[in-house]
Amino acid sequence: MDANSTNVSRDLYALIKDRKANPVDGSYTNYLFDKGIEKIGKKVGEEAIEAIISASKGDKENTIQELADLYYHAMVMMVQMDITVEDVEEELKKR
Repeated sequence: MDANSTNVSRDLYALIKDRKANPVDGSYTNYLFDKGIEKIGKKVGEEAIEAIISASKGDKENTIQELADLYYHAMVMMVQMDITVEDVEEELKKR
């Protein structure tokens, strides 16, 4: 992972974490936090399925979009559960 992708992950995580601490009216991120982990988990699952369907169709551009959606929703789940980017990185290093 290069420095830019690491910064994007950390920046996104920080933005989501800040949104949880400082809610903004009309924010989709805050909507997810308000609905709780069940809704967040449902969105992670939906985005994963959409990415799989896109990939199976060979649609690279849409797969990228769906993976970005999955990545975002996974980050929301991480913040909700107080799991850091570093926690995930440490797990990946073990593999």
